[in-house]
Amino acid sequence: MKSQLSHNISLVGSESTEPKMLPSEAQKKMQCWIRSRHLICSGNFFIFESVDYSAVERFSEGVAALGGTLISVDPVDKIWMGDHRQVVLYRVKASLHTPCHALKQYWIKYGGFRTRFDPQA
Repeated sequence: MKSQLSHNISLVGSESTEPKMLPSEAQKKMQCWIRSRHLICSGNFFIFESVDYSAVERFSEGVAALGGTLISVDPVDKIWMGDHRQVVLYRVKASLHTPCHALKQYWIKYGGFRTRFDPQA
């Protein structure tokens, strides 16, 4: 199935130099995604998972507004939503350049090590 997913995905934050979102707004959105377990921290990277591609675009704008870099956007899998519908799960990997960023401290306090889409083993 993964070979059938032929998306022309460009790194949204890389083509424009000015961010479309204010840093304070980006910080609030990131904190919300941490609490809802869409965004986790793994080493020096932030990993965002969503089935909504517009959320992926908002995440990339937020990373750019906070001075970070978008590394990759990958369609990872198809997951079932209900009995008759499958949706694509996107995984985005990003890096914020500052090692002691306030967002990482927020993740330490409120976040988890697995996203909401990780299988419960």
